[in-house]
Amino acid sequence: MKTAFIDHRPFAIDSGETILKFVRRNLGSALIPTLCDAPNLDPFGSCRVCSVDLATENGHVKTVASCHTPVMEGQRILTNSDNIKRLRKNIIELVLTDHPLDCLTCEVNGNCELQTVAAQVGIRDVRYPKGANHLNRKKDLSHPYMTSDLSKCINCYRCVRACDEVQGELVLNMTGRGFDAHIIKGIDQSFFESTCVSCGACSQACPTSAISDVFQSKSIVAKEKTRTVCTYCGVGCNLDVASEGDKVFSIQAPYDAEVNNGHTCLKGRYAFRFYNHPDRLRTPLIKRNGQFEEATWDEAYDLIATKLSTYKRDFGADYIAGISSARCTNEENYLMQKFIRAVIGTNNIDGCARVCHSPTALGMQRTFGTGAATNSVADLEKTDCIMIIGANPTDAHPVTGARMKQLAMKGTTLIVIDPRKTELAKYAQHHLQLRPGSNVAVLNMMMYYIIKDGLVNTDFVDQRTEGYLDFKTSVLNLDLAKLEEISGVTSVEARAAAHAYAEAPNAMSFHGLGVTEHSQGTFAVMQIAQLAMLTGNIGRPGVGVNPLRGQNNVQGAADMGVQPHQGAGYLDVTKPDIRKKYELFYGAELPAHIGYKIPEMFEAAIEGKLKALWVIGEDIVQTDPNTQKVIKALKATDFVVVQELFMTETAKYADVILPASSFLEKNGTFTNGERRVQRVNQVIDPLPGTKPDGVIIVEIMNRMGYPQPAYTPEGMLEEISQIVPFFAGITWENLGKNGLQWPVQPGGKDSKIIHTESFKRGKGAFHFHDFVESEELESYSEEYPYILTTNRELEHYNCGTMTRRTANVEILTEDVLLINPADAISHGLADSDLVTMQSARGQVDVKARISDEVKPGILSSTFHFPEIMMNMITSDVSDSEAKCPEYKVVAVRIRKSEKMMSEV
Repeated sequence: MKTAFIDHRPFAIDSGETILKFVRRNLGSALIPTLCDAPNLDPFGSCRVCSVDLATENGHVKTVASCHTPVMEGQRILTNSDNIKRLRKNIIELVLTDHPLDCLTCEVNGNCELQTVAAQVGIRDVRYPKGANHLNRKKDLSHPYMTSDLSKCINCYRCVRACDEVQGELVLNMTGRGFDAHIIKGIDQSFFESTCVSCGACSQACPTSAISDVFQSKSIVAKEKTRTVCTYCGVGCNLDVASEGDKVFSIQAPYDAEVNNGHTCLKGRYAFRFYNHPDRLRTPLIKRNGQFEEATWDEAYDLIATKLSTYKRDFGADYIAGISSARCTNEENYLMQKFIRAVIGTNNIDGCARVCHSPTALGMQRTFGTGAATNSVADLEKTDCIMIIGANPTDAHPVTGARMKQLAMKGTTLIVIDPRKTELAKYAQHHLQLRPGSNVAVLNMMMYYIIKDGLVNTDFVDQRTEGYLDFKTSVLNLDLAKLEEISGVTSVEARAAAHAYAEAPNAMSFHGLGVTEHSQGTFAVMQIAQLAMLTGNIGRPGVGVNPLRGQNNVQGAADMGVQPHQGAGYLDVTKPDIRKKYELFYGAELPAHIGYKIPEMFEAAIEGKLKALWVIGEDIVQTDPNTQKVIKALKATDFVVVQELFMTETAKYADVILPASSFLEKNGTFTNGERRVQRVNQVIDPLPGTKPDGVIIVEIMNRMGYPQPAYTPEGMLEEISQIVPFFAGITWENLGKNGLQWPVQPGGKDSKIIHTESFKRGKGAFHFHDFVESEELESYSEEYPYILTTNRELEHYNCGTMTRRTANVEILTEDVLLINPADAISHGLADSDLVTMQSARGQVDVKARISDEVKPGILSSTFHFPEIMMNMITSDVSDSEAKCPEYKVVAVRIRKSEKMMSEV
């Protein structure tokens, strides 16, 4: 064991440690003060406050910065010698000469690192004359969230490094020399004018109040802090929420969070003020004579119980259906599917996974046996090649996207397969800019070259897969020229990407809704899994197939049985032994047939075969395709219950609205995209008049005669662990701060990587699927020659129900239509012109944004704002296997809006 000495005491060395880390690991953080160091930044050494003396055996002393000096065997480190005391004091005095001494009125008084270090080194007065420059710098209050007062800046570079090393935006820099040295944003702009993405990494890194935010996030010393999990995307960032009573003050990202390591995006850090927005629903509402009237909870419950019982008696349980929510906890989703199955008696339960990642679950189950990520996001640090297919992580999964961007900038091979020039495509060695809807064609091309060029990992294929020989024959019979014509990707491009993926020692793939939201979505997911099997990129660190889950708990909702063909734990509800197991556990008779998927619910309603629908936390009118059909289905349903935070487009068609509580007002768990089950801890009491979703479901279950115990996260997890095999070892207590990744064994051991020795289904399965053109383009491409593909922007979340009630709406104010310059010229369009876009279903008017992000003939837009209602024009076409809507291929035509022309 190698040792070094700290103030004459020996301690064991860990390989690769700096002196600062060595001292902090053994004796805590108080011994050596720092100013330019931060837990999630690389050592920098600009402030020298962390200096220590190194004593040699012959009496010589050398002063070094401990933050970037490696610790070595036999070193004798003096952390607090007289020399070091003088040096540290002198450094802080020099810093304070150009810093306002207004500590008592400063927003970070009591939580300022400069103030703390000054006290620690014994500053009582400053012997040097005051500087003349920093004190005159103006505050920047231009941004809805970010603020700066650079008179407080100490030139530590932490903000610059956070922007570079954590987010990768390179917005901040230092200019000038001497007393004139100062931070600039962009090309010396304001925060709002710059390309800042408002992640707040610089604010959290700043040791003073030089860069802060409108919530004064660092002035939270006296407030209560609660650790919870973000309610937005599937990354599952941990958040430290500062609150007092019923008020939330600010959110920071904990440095010890394994998921996000002290980082989060603007939604996680800043977009929380929807929680007490005036628009929040605060009482149950019952529609009488076409108008909503306030009601008591008892009135609402009585009406719901009576209506559902009547429909069940008169028509049968299958005339009732439920849609649960990825915004709800695991426990709440479990309860909702249990309510529909055990109390109502039908398998008509589904959730938003249907419209996003249902092809992922089905495709990976068919290939591997399990429909979830094989690896952890942390494995990015161990990979040699990242392949991103149909995803824009820097917008939709920002913290994971930032990690990918950092690696790409440092030289890790990056392959992007996407119709748009996304942020990450700019850093990719290989960007296959395919035509929307042609994923299967391009992936077949890649597999063709992997097989033809002898890049197959034959040992892996022989030992761990089945069906390869027939698959190989089919792939080698492909017509590559035809696939080139279909996709717009040349054989040269596809071959180069195939070689990059197959020849990398470790290759890791990530895919998103650009893969799943297609008529061949399930088949494309199977191909991605097959690419991994062909090359042996399964079952070890730095490899695998990793879906980027869209919503915060879309993985968990599916895990808990929110789907019509599988119950909690993905067990097949049609198998007699499985059904018997559920019946014994629930104490109720369950149906033997598969229930309705969401699109089938709409069809049934229109055909008069659905009388009641209960929707939790999903705005299906705004987010599901073919809006007019969804509205028609809701109008045709006798009784609609909506459980929501706000009066959404869907809630307007309800007969009863139940006001639910937000993620800040409840306890439970979310499961992120890497199978990590994490604790959601209640920060504040539920808004008066509202109830957590789990409490509502339990109360209605009891009202309808089913004896479900009162909702507690501990109790629910105990129940879930008895019926969901991969939750067997999960308890509320053993989840701790960072959660556990399923499957979790009864002793509590979790799984960072799955399929290490074998697949859940035994051997991985090869199935060949050829490209088939979308029915949408087969039917309408002549009359509607453009292809619209939909996407998501960083600032908003799906339909924007929550983010539109925060200052995010000041940053991104509307949906726009991306259109290639050549197409814009042919239609006489300029930036911000109003465009009429028509499909076979309807039309919308949306502002144009001229951009080379899309090829000619391709359009792209979002559906965050109800003013546009983009899904008025999307189609009924869905994945052939999982019924996931094909949002990514919509045949449209465009023209300059007559409304705009008349105004001109």
